[in-house]
Amino acid sequence: MAAFLQWRKFVFFDKEAVSDPLDNGKKFVLPKGISASDSGRGLLVLGDMEGRIWLVTRSLQLTSFQAYKLRVTHLYQLKQHSILVSVGLDEHGINPLVKVWNLDKRDSGNPLCTRIFPANLGTKPTEVSCLSIHENLNFMAIGFTDGSVVLTKGDITRDRHSKTVTLHEGSSPVTGLAFRQVKSTHLFVATLEKVYCFTLSVKEYPKVELDSHGCALRCSSLADPSQDSQFIVAGDECIYLYQPDGRGPCFAFDGQKLLAHWHRGYLFLVVKDVKSPNKTGFGGGEISPSEKQLLTVYDLDNKFIAYSFCFDDVIDVVAEWGSFYILTRSGTMFLLQEKDTQTKLEMLFKKNLFVMAINLAKSQHLDSDGLSEIFRQYGDHLYLKGDHDGAIQQYIRTIGKLEPSYVIRKFLDAQRIHNLTAYLQALHRKSLANADHTTLLLNCYTKLKDSSKLEEFIKNYQEGLHYIGCLPFEQAESNMKRYGKTLMHHVPEGTTLLLKNICTNYYPTGEAVSVDHCQVNKANSEEFIPIFANNPRELKAFLEHMIKVDPCSPQGVYDTLLELRLQDWAHEEDLEKKKILQGEAVSLLKSDNTVFDKALVLCQMHNFKEGILYLYEKGKLYQQIMHYHMQNEEYGKVVEVCKHYGDQEGCLWEQALGYFAKKEEDCKTFISEVLHHIDQKNLMPPLLVVQTLAHNSTATLSVIKEYLINKLKRESQQIEADDKKISQYREETSVLRSEIKELKTSAKIFQKTKCNMCNSPLELPSVHFLCSHSFHQHCFESYAESEAECPTCTPENRKVMDMLRSQDQKRDLHDHFNRQTVVRSTGDQRRILLRGSLPRSDPQILQDSPEWVNKESIALLFWGKPSFITVLLSP
Repeated sequence: MAAFLQWRKFVFFDKEAVSDPLDNGKKFVLPKGISASDSGRGLLVLGDMEGRIWLVTRSLQLTSFQAYKLRVTHLYQLKQHSILVSVGLDEHGINPLVKVWNLDKRDSGNPLCTRIFPANLGTKPTEVSCLSIHENLNFMAIGFTDGSVVLTKGDITRDRHSKTVTLHEGSSPVTGLAFRQVKSTHLFVATLEKVYCFTLSVKEYPKVELDSHGCALRCSSLADPSQDSQFIVAGDECIYLYQPDGRGPCFAFDGQKLLAHWHRGYLFLVVKDVKSPNKTGFGGGEISPSEKQLLTVYDLDNKFIAYSFCFDDVIDVVAEWGSFYILTRSGTMFLLQEKDTQTKLEMLFKKNLFVMAINLAKSQHLDSDGLSEIFRQYGDHLYLKGDHDGAIQQYIRTIGKLEPSYVIRKFLDAQRIHNLTAYLQALHRKSLANADHTTLLLNCYTKLKDSSKLEEFIKNYQEGLHYIGCLPFEQAESNMKRYGKTLMHHVPEGTTLLLKNICTNYYPTGEAVSVDHCQVNKANSEEFIPIFANNPRELKAFLEHMIKVDPCSPQGVYDTLLELRLQDWAHEEDLEKKKILQGEAVSLLKSDNTVFDKALVLCQMHNFKEGILYLYEKGKLYQQIMHYHMQNEEYGKVVEVCKHYGDQEGCLWEQALGYFAKKEEDCKTFISEVLHHIDQKNLMPPLLVVQTLAHNSTATLSVIKEYLINKLKRESQQIEADDKKISQYREETSVLRSEIKELKTSAKIFQKTKCNMCNSPLELPSVHFLCSHSFHQHCFESYAESEAECPTCTPENRKVMDMLRSQDQKRDLHDHFNRQTVVRSTGDQRRILLRGSLPRSDPQILQDSPEWVNKESIALLFWGKPSFITVLLSP
């Protein structure tokens, strides 16, 4: 065993004999004749020579059931299922039976046996040497002393859903089996002479011979994922580790191996401690009662011995409930309890084994604070030994946990300035340096006369930008306001990216983002716009990012972005790109964040027609829209504006007519269209139309001929219609006068037999009206609005009263007209001077004007204009 003596030995486990809590603390005694054992699912499972299976709970309560008539030879307890598989004998001879037990189900108080089948596939009698079950319950492998391996594929708990085949045949007894499940399923097979690996994910089950050295019975095991699930084979000279495709590392641990187990990152080896007779049969399978065994616990990762002790007649080592149990033939069960990590580290510190302590802490997944403390102690140890270079490397590993001043004070001596410089450089690389640390580093460069490092540090804008990005929010914001322009000049893209982070949701670089972190750190993006001077491309990217991430960005962000887009549009010569830029600018104008006045000024500055017209329309400045087209002499657009907005602002047609009237070009087509709409909607008096067109030398009588003819025709039609109504009203009035006279001079006989309201026979009391309508009194009271009016005639009477009131108003208007006129005679003509304004009203006012007034001239008055108006009248 000379090889492993080079490994350091520690006592990282506490050993004690397990006592029985039910028997006043006396030693717990195992059942006699233990022949097989395993553990899992909170139980220790034991099989004896009398065919019984024993279950040991955590409280050391023993229960058993008769599994076989003769004896139990093998047990396998699955870790992920409450399934126990056993091999034993029910009759004399070589006829082993496999039984599958469901420990969660009961049959007469015992676990339910779900399946029984013979282990041997053929008629050739042979003993079972080892057993292994895949955790998914789809594979079971049985090894035999004749060198064969039988594989059962399918649900091992049922007969109908599984298939059994002979996987391997050989001359050397099978000593170990283990399933490996990573990406594919593999089965490792160990014999006394060789090691094989079968790939079960492939239909033909291809076999690879891994080694020509085998091992004794129970001297193989499968490591956990920390060792890449390698197959461990314990030979008498070495420990070999295997992958499915070949042999891996080996360790020179000599001695005759009796048992090998892998539990929780440790390799447990039981080795003969004294000289003993030669191996029989399976090497380690038969043990003389007088022999002692040495149990050694190896940490293969960190290469030390965690525990070593001699025991008498070890049966097995099992792991359960976070501890390890050593079963002995004397019936005593020993508990191995691993010491806690801190205790193990303190033991290493006392021996100054800091490297081993660091490796152990990492393998035990110690947190960063714990690791930093080990680095500090290691650094202190090296510093006291005078190894300053080694010490500073350990102190550098504490950055972020250990206060920098603790290290700096140790290395302020001029002779250690190189070490101090290395530490300060690391501090800056991790962005944990403050201004004092930076000053100290510059002083170190100066004292070392390292001009290249000094210049590199000062002008390393990328490093400076990274450093700012690692600072807390307030410091990062203030530094970017201070140094942002310089950084933007040298590192525009990186600076823009950092500003995006600062103005949205800032986290220092390298800091883990907490899902539960509710506080949002973001700066006012408008304050950083001056930093982008002379960098319009980056500024545009920054502003577009801001309005995308935060639609409620400050107003200055939208105004500046609009200006940039308009500038790009104005300078772009490619028509396709110009159209795209135009759409981007208009989309920004349509957002709710655009201020009307500022946006309009920007659009006018860049002569952005689409934007100007959109803003005019948004502000309902319809006259401005028309004036814009007038300025650009877009005659068709002027008419379109009138059509589109004329209903909302009628004066547009008048202004359009005046505009075309002042044009010396031939605008007859547009004038005709405008006149058509003015005529249709009666927007202007004919005289005003004539006066307006009198300014245009190209507008001849033919332009307004149709308009005047239509106007006169409609006036004539209106006169005819009025004459007909007058005649109709005169006839109706004559009839009414006759009826009134008859009512005044003659008696009225009421002959109605039905109520005009409910149409039921009329009964007393009843109400009668001179209009010949009669009602029940209760009907009249329910529907009448007034006791003096007939409910049936009231609607028609109301219309008549409204007409009378309207006539009274017109009479008042006529009187007002006479008061506002002054008549003067000048030769053969008379003039009417109107004071103030004459409101627009029905032409009826002219019907009652003096006879000497020319009605047609009066009708052409400039209605509604507040000024003195002179109208020439015929004599």
